[in-house]
Amino acid sequence: MTQLKSDFLKILTERGFIHQCSDTAGLDDLAAKGGLVSYVGYDCTAPSLHVGSLISIMMLHWLQQTGGKPVVLMGGGTTQVGDPSGKDETRKILTLEDIERNKTGMQQAFAKFLVFGSGKTDAAMVDNAEWLARLNYIAFLRDVGKHFSVNRMLTMDSAKLRLEREQELSFIEFNYMLLQAYDFVELSRRYECRLQMGGSDQWGNIVTGIDLGRRMGTPQLYALTCPLLTTASGAKMGKTAAGAIWLNEEQLSAYDYWQFWRNTEDADVERFLKLYTTLPLSEVAKLAALKGADINEAKKALATEATALLHGREKAEAAAETARQTFEQGASAEGLPTVELPKADLAAGIGVLTAFVQAGLVKSNGEARRQIQGGGLRVNDQAVADEKALLTAADVAGDGSIKLSLGKKKHVLLKPV
Repeated sequence: MTQLKSDFLKILTERGFIHQCSDTAGLDDLAAKGGLVSYVGYDCTAPSLHVGSLISIMMLHWLQQTGGKPVVLMGGGTTQVGDPSGKDETRKILTLEDIERNKTGMQQAFAKFLVFGSGKTDAAMVDNAEWLARLNYIAFLRDVGKHFSVNRMLTMDSAKLRLEREQELSFIEFNYMLLQAYDFVELSRRYECRLQMGGSDQWGNIVTGIDLGRRMGTPQLYALTCPLLTTASGAKMGKTAAGAIWLNEEQLSAYDYWQFWRNTEDADVERFLKLYTTLPLSEVAKLAALKGADINEAKKALATEATALLHGREKAEAAAETARQTFEQGASAEGLPTVELPKADLAAGIGVLTAFVQAGLVKSNGEARRQIQGGGLRVNDQAVADEKALLTAADVAGDGSIKLSLGKKKHVLLKPV
C-alpha cells in the first residue's frame, strides 16, 4: 500500500479501525486537504448507546482531532422502519414517543468524545426525521427509487441472509436500504459530507449510498467501515452475562464500566488500548509488552483511560481506587454501586436469595442458589452457606451498609434507608 498522506487515515490504520474502504487513495487525498466531513448514523432503538457503538464514536473523535468535521446522524426517521442488517427477525416497531425518549438518552454520550458547535470542525448532530418524515412517497419512488435494482438489493447481506434462512423480510425493512442511501445524498447536499463510516455489517448500505449519490449528481462519496468486534474468546463486544455495557451512567455506573474494561481478556488488551483510549502508541506498546501477572497493570490502565474518556478523569480514578481498596485491602469502599433497602425490610429480615436478586448480582433465586452451591456468594466478605439465611440489622457494617459480592469482582452495597 502507498504511503498515506492524511493524519486521519494514518491514525485509523495504525490503531486498527479500518475493515474496508471504498477508495483508500481517493479518500486519503481528500482528507489530506483538510476539512473532511464524515457521518455515522445511530438508530434510536434503546435509551442509551452501549460499548458496541464506541468504536464508531472513536472514529468520529479521531476525525475531529485531525481537522475534520464529524456529523452524528440520529435515526429518528429510519428507526421507524428498522434496519434488518444482522438481524434474524423484524425489529420491534417503536412509537414516536419511545424513539424521541431514546434519542434524548443516546445523545448524552457524544458530548464526552466530540466538541459540538458552529465552527468549521465542530461536530454537528442532526436527525434524519427532518427530511425522511416529510417525504412524499410517490415522489420518492419516482426520484430515488428508480435508481435501485431489486435484483442487486437482494444480493445484499441484509436481505440475502434472511432469505437464505427462509426468515421473513418485511417490505418495510426492505425499504431501509433506500432510506440510508438517501441520507448520504441529503447530508452531502446539506453539509458537504463525503464519507460515511459504520460497522462492517453496514458496507452494503453505505456503498449503495455512494452509487445513489453518483446517479443523483453528488460529488464522489466514500465508505469506510470498522470491524464488528468480538473478544478473543468470541463473545460479542459490549455484551456480558449481566447484559449490555451501557454508556449512560443511569444505566451503568462508572465503577461497573471501569470493571468491564478491567476484566478484558489478556489477548485483547493491546487491541483495546489502541481502539478505546487516546494513549500514544508508544505508551500502548509498553503496556502491551507486560507479561504474566504484570498484564493486570495494563488492564487497569485500559480501564482508567477508557472510563476517563466517558465519565471524566475524577470518576475514573475514583473507580480505580475503589477497586484497589475492595480487592487489595478487602475494604467495603464507598464508591461501590449502592442499592437502597427500606429499614423495615431489614428489621423483619430479608432472605439472602432475595437480597442478591434485588442488588442485581443475580437474576433469580435459582441462580442465587446455584452460586451458593459453588461458593460464589458472599455477605460482608463471608461465604454464604445457607440459602435460607436472613439478612438483618445485625449484618449492617460500620459504614452503614451490607456488602454483597458475586465472585471476586462484582460487589454491591445494600444501604438501609
